[in-house]
Amino acid sequence: MQDFLIELIGNEILALVIASALPLAFIVPFVIIAVWLERKVSAHMQDRLGPMRVGWHGLLQTVADFFKLIQKEDITPSLVDKKLFNIAPVIVFIGSYAVFAALPFTSTYIGMSLDLGLLYIIAVSGIVVAGILMAGWASNNKYSLLGSMRSAAQIVSYEIPTAIVILSLVMFTGTLSLSEMTELQTAYFWNWNILGGAEWNLAKFLIIPFMLIAFIIFYVSSLAEVNRTPFDMPEAESELVGGYHTEYSGMKFAMFFLAEYANMFAVSAIASVIFFGGYHSPIGYLGDLFGIEALIPFEQLFWFASKGIFFVFVQMWLRWTLPRVRVDQLMTICWKYLIPFSIVNLIIIGIITLI
Repeated sequence: MQDFLIELIGNEILALVIASALPLAFIVPFVIIAVWLERKVSAHMQDRLGPMRVGWHGLLQTVADFFKLIQKEDITPSLVDKKLFNIAPVIVFIGSYAVFAALPFTSTYIGMSLDLGLLYIIAVSGIVVAGILMAGWASNNKYSLLGSMRSAAQIVSYEIPTAIVILSLVMFTGTLSLSEMTELQTAYFWNWNILGGAEWNLAKFLIIPFMLIAFIIFYVSSLAEVNRTPFDMPEAESELVGGYHTEYSGMKFAMFFLAEYANMFAVSAIASVIFFGGYHSPIGYLGDLFGIEALIPFEQLFWFASKGIFFVFVQMWLRWTLPRVRVDQLMTICWKYLIPFSIVNLIIIGIITLI
């Protein structure tokens, strides 16, 4: 994509800036729609209507809230560590935004086509932990500090089963590149990794149950990594007021909010890429059917976004279905169940792949 922009614009720096900003043009509208969707999902699950006044069925309510946030006074409490307090939301957002650089939105657009794309995502997402710890410590608030400590312990712990599941998929596909992994799953649902990959053989059918287990482990771990129910202890309103962002307001709070929803889509997109064919259509392309190749990238963007948004919807659904677990239960689920199961699953997938 960057090479195409350089040819089109003729300026390498400007092309790099535009290519880097394109994911932001996706994230901001997504967050606005996702916040509205979360309100509607929660409302209908509780037999309510949700926002209805601003726009059709309250569709513009989040836009109004966004303008309210950017106009709010930027308050920095007097007893906080001002430098760390101000830089923490920026670091959290940068860590979330950098993940999008390796996501293949279509076969023609990917920020960075890295051979080590999955390794890069695991590494760069760790920046978020540093930002959250910084926010909690700098706030000079016991609730913020406790929330940030919980979040750091939670994210670091659940990165282990996530990494093991990713390792099992790397072993199965033979690549760390997200774009190559997507291309191996071609354009129909029976070629997806969740259904044993592209080739029709005995291994394909033997590996399906273990792929399902790997997906469940990955999805549960991703819920904990983005602090979503039932693992939302870092922001537990009933215990910690608002967790690590208790002292934040205005645009600083909006950056935490933006990063959270960006993370929700990022982990959902990664799940769709490594298990569900990424940007590939489950039923083939209309562009191929009618001989219009220019249509295919738009179809791919539609399927990539649709799969990601579906898994985001499931996260919202679970919020109003499952109760919050205790901190000790959170660690028990990770260290006593997910990690041992993921290791055994990795070994079995490796044996089937080898044989």
